[in-house]
Amino acid sequence: MTNRQAMIDRLVGVQSSKRNYYVALKNSVTEMKKKNIQLEIINDVMKGFNIEMSMNDILQFILKKMRPFFSFSYLGLFELHYESEQLHVHTIYPKVDSYQQIGPILQQDHSLYWEVVQDNKYRNYILNKTDSYIELEPFKHLELRQVIIFPMYVQGKIIGLFSLGSNEVIEYDADDLRFFQQLTDQIAVSHENVRLYREVLQKKNEWEQTFTAVKDPIFLVDLEGNIVQANETAKDFFHLQENNLNLHDVLYGENVPSETIMERCIKEQNAINEELKLFNKAYCEVYAYPVFHERGKVLHIIVYVRDITNKRQYEVQIMQSSKLAAIGEMAAGVAHELNNPLTAILGNSQILLRKEQEDSPTIHLLRDIYECGRRSQNIIRNLLTFSRQDEYLFERCSINEAIHNVLGMVGYQMEQDQIYVELNLAEQMPLIDGSAQQIEQVIINLMLNAKDALKERESTKQIKIESSQCEEFVYVTVRDNGIGMSDEERGNIFDPFFTTKQVRKGTGLGLSVSLGIAESHQGNIIVESTPGKGSSFTLQLPLCIESG
Repeated sequence: MTNRQAMIDRLVGVQSSKRNYYVALKNSVTEMKKKNIQLEIINDVMKGFNIEMSMNDILQFILKKMRPFFSFSYLGLFELHYESEQLHVHTIYPKVDSYQQIGPILQQDHSLYWEVVQDNKYRNYILNKTDSYIELEPFKHLELRQVIIFPMYVQGKIIGLFSLGSNEVIEYDADDLRFFQQLTDQIAVSHENVRLYREVLQKKNEWEQTFTAVKDPIFLVDLEGNIVQANETAKDFFHLQENNLNLHDVLYGENVPSETIMERCIKEQNAINEELKLFNKAYCEVYAYPVFHERGKVLHIIVYVRDITNKRQYEVQIMQSSKLAAIGEMAAGVAHELNNPLTAILGNSQILLRKEQEDSPTIHLLRDIYECGRRSQNIIRNLLTFSRQDEYLFERCSINEAIHNVLGMVGYQMEQDQIYVELNLAEQMPLIDGSAQQIEQVIINLMLNAKDALKERESTKQIKIESSQCEEFVYVTVRDNGIGMSDEERGNIFDPFFTTKQVRKGTGLGLSVSLGIAESHQGNIIVESTPGKGSSFTLQLPLCIESG
């Protein structure tokens, strides 16, 4: 370029225009970058607000993004609780210990933030040392000179405050303030969404914990009976292994009625209950409750199942106890009434037997009368023991002697039935405190039961009687090689009136009375049995009975 041309350019201002153009272009680019950063911040705030990200991280992210264009060094978030009329310090970044001194809840007196709440508009505050705001101490700690505070609105209602602080005083234009308000609005919406989400999540967790904590089976089913949700108790009780099961199949199996409890619940739109006997023989009360949606139609059904098997068993036991009490009173009365004529029958028959000769044709009739009288007397004694009306004195007695006495009474019956009785009694057995008569009665019952268990056996019939001592107990075991018992029968043999014998062959009182006698001696009866191989009954008695 010649000197002449340069002179002309200077005279007409071409260079000046170029400089102004580039300055304007540079300013435009900077402004565009600023706008882009603002949009990016708002966009990232929208995306970044989630349940996992803390508010401290959000404020740190916003501050980092804004620093190239705004000299903020402090951001704060405050929550307003209308119910308690309290303004809470939610998050301060960076953390300021001075806020802990004024407390997590800001008092209304002399509070800059409360003034913004009450005025319901933003505040651009330049620090003044003559002011008496309670927030001045934290501001001074951060060396702030200017703080801008914006109300956070959700649906026209203030839910808190968002504040930005800088270490210098800056004049912000209308666009900057508009951006700050937009950022505040976005933070308000996002913060409220997170709060509502956490509230819903908390309610959900509380409901699930309550649902799981219930110790009875609970199902949530749809209108077709498909299980939507079940608690752990329901899964364990019904042994649920698969998903997408139908509750009709779970409750009814193959015997689904024409109208199930769920169908009745939908039809009547009311709570329904019924009692069911399930596949596992458990008795249950089943309750169905309709769940309605906002249109008033049934949406789901809650099915609550309560196992009442034990309750039913207790009711049966109570009924049985009432029957036994009535029978006991009746038995006691009958027994006392029969004892007098039986005493006469036994006494007279004994007198006649002494007078009769062995070759007399009527002696066997007298013996039958006497034996029948004794059998009747034993039955009466059993009834009195069962009704707990008969008392026996406890004294020192010998187990082995009781066994020999019993064999003397029933040995002949065993021989008649071709049953071999094997004795294996321990020597020098210690004496025990008890009723010899009652103990003999238990051993008789055990031997007669063993005798009946051998009736169907065609080969060798054998009963083994053993006595032994172990530590503080003595044991009498009566073992047979008869028909044995099933697990179900073994579980019921001590129940009153339960018997495996044929009709009119047993009353079902023998073992029940025997167990009562054993327990009155602070002992027990132990049973072992294998179907087809035989059974063993062991009477366990302590060496010494505690007083009281």
